Amino acid sequence: MNRTRSAGYDVLMIIIHWVSALLVFGLFALGWWMVDLTYYSNWYTTAPWWHKSLGLFVLFVTLFRVLWRFIKGAPELDGSRFERKAAKLGHFVIYLSLLAVVFSGYLISTGEGKPISFFDWFDVPALPFQLEQQATLAGIIHEYIAYALVILALGHSVMALKHHFIDKRSTLVRMIKP
Repeated sequence: MNRTRSAGYDVLMIIIHWVSALLVFGLFALGWWMVDLTYYSNWYTTAPWWHKSLGLFVLFVTLFRVLWRFIKGAPELDGSRFERKAAKLGHFVIYLSLLAVVFSGYLISTGEGKPISFFDWFDVPALPFQLEQQATLAGIIHEYIAYALVILALGHSVMALKHHFIDKRSTLVRMIKP
């Protein structure tokens, strides 16, 4: 295991970072839009299918990202001790939020005991048991975590811009080029 800390991120982590960002904001917008669809909308079944499949993709990408970070390590963080600890905590909360939003979405989608199709390639089975009011409770949790995740991602972006333009650090550049 090579856990050396480099000055920047490798190409794979940069791609995963930006794909994750696009997915978070795209799924948030899709989810916000699709909750108002009516039965007669052409998108009534298509939008949730995309939302669920892309949500599962977020799960796979996030699990891979955590594993890769564990194996390869992460670059050293710039800034004061407080800033480094805050960044580590922020990253941890973002990862936790990504997993929680996906898991709560899974509980919504499998609330009736049916599996979730992953782009019609394979099915992710439902839990062998159902919780009382599972879809309703998970839906509330999913909504709040989704809002929190978008706020965290926006805060993450603002801090990256602050470090780049005000502090004149290479934080943003390290996430754009290897």
